[in-house]
Order: sequence, then C-alpha cells, then structure tokens
Amino acid sequence: MAIDSIAALLSGAAKAGLPLWEHILLEDLREGQGTREDSLRQMRRLWEAMKASGDNYRPEERSHSGLAGGDSAKVQAAMAGGALYGGEFFQEVVAEALKVSECNACMKRIVAAPTAGSCGVLPAVLLPLLRRGEDEEEILRALYVAAGFGQVIATRASISGAEGGCQAEVGAASAMAAAALTQLRGGTPAMCAHACAMALSNLMGLVCDPVAGLVEVPCVHRNVVGAVNALSCADMALAGVECRIPADEGIDAMAQVGASMDDSLRETGAGGLAATPTGKAIAGRLAEEG
Repeated sequence: MAIDSIAALLSGAAKAGLPLWEHILLEDLREGQGTREDSLRQMRRLWEAMKASGDNYRPEERSHSGLAGGDSAKVQAAMAGGALYGGEFFQEVVAEALKVSECNACMKRIVAAPTAGSCGVLPAVLLPLLRRGEDEEEILRALYVAAGFGQVIATRASISGAEGGCQAEVGAASAMAAAALTQLRGGTPAMCAHACAMALSNLMGLVCDPVAGLVEVPCVHRNVVGAVNALSCADMALAGVECRIPADEGIDAMAQVGASMDDSLRETGAGGLAATPTGKAIAGRLAEEG
C-alpha cells in the first residue's frame, strides 16, 4: 500500500465513497498482483491461522527456556472461580492474549500481527467477539482496517523492536487492534484514527528489553497490556473522545522516541528488565544449560 499517512487513508476513502476497509483493500491491490478475491482469500487464511493459534493452546506445554507457558490456563481457572476483576469479556481478552503469546513462545504457528512478539493482541480482542457471535465477514473487514493502519505505522515509523522498542511492536499492534475494534462497532473512519492515536500514545516510549534475549519475558504479558489498551481506546473513540494529537503526528513522535532510545533498550537484552539481577541470573542459567 503506497499511502503513507492516516489522513490520506481517510480522505482517500471519503473521496472514493468507499468504506475504509474496502479502500484499504483496493489500495493494497494497486501495489501488488492478484484480484480482490485473492486478497479476501489471503485475509481469511490469516484469520483462520489466528483462530488455530488459540485452538492449539495446551496448558501443559512450556517454552524451551521454561519461562513461558501455562499462564492462560491460570487466568481461565481464576475466571471460572469468580476471583477476577472485570467482566467476562475483559477476562477472556486477557486469557486469549496470554494463550496466543504462549503459543508463539512454544514455537507454534502464529500470525505476526504485526510481529511475532505482538502476535497476541489482535486475536485477543477478536476471538472472544467471534465466540459471542460476531459476524466473521465483519471481522475480516476490521482486519483490513488493522492492516491499513499498521502499514502506515510501518512506513512512517517502524514495527521492529530492534529499531523502535516495544512501542513499535506491542504499541503498533494495540493501535491496529483499537482501530479494528472501532470499525467493528460501526465507528467512523475518524473514530478509528482517534482510537489508533490514543492507543499508540498510551504506549509511547515502551522499551524492548527481553530477558535472555527471548521473546517471552516481559513480552507475553505485554501482549495483555496491548489488548486491554486497545479495548479502552476503542471505547473512548466510540464514545466520541478524540485524541488531541493526530494519528500521523503520534506515529512520527513514536519514530523519534524510538530513534532516541539507548541501544540497550532496543531488543538487545542488555537493558531494562533484562539487566536486573534476576534477569541476568536467568540469562546465565540458560547459557549454562546451552
């Protein structure tokens, strides 16, 4: 997709008289090969893979390091026991974010949305809606909106933790999910943009500090934060709350913040939580174990 701004995305859809999701689909086709049917088929394939990543969760499985696995099952058990805050949907979102992220840590098949380290955010907010009867065609359309917004973020800034910190991964995923959720509830394109902008600004400056260099700690739990952030920002946008900083300016600010981060805070496993005594001890133990 050649469009490099949210503003252009919205104005283009308005000028063409098309729903935002369809405008994104057509713009994507202009840049590549294939037909509308090919695009829809590919999006459905990605959606099926997202569903499978949740279905294939096994609570007894652990990552090779032993740092990830089983946490979603703990949340689900606590849900069943009535021990948690929030409504049932909120609790399911938390459990789903853990589930898909743990599947990634256990080297199972996931959808990088936009990255493997942030793979749990979009499924976390969409799969519980599917279980509540949300129309799959509407979910596919929402995924186009997420993809379009994600492409702009990737173009104007980055979706790489090594380049821009975790704000570029979980932050971008949260912004994409917020826009998708707003689309699903009938929000206007402008509301989608406000949801995206708020979600991104809330996670501005989030560093990438994986313990032992693995996409497990704190990455898995940060997917929960990204999903819950997306929900709150979609709700605010749908209620008419507007972000005072336009989405494109927020994306540019994120890029500047990422560029100013010390190298130790950009996926090197040398700063932040990775540099704590416990973080170093874990890295040492794993190095000894080979």
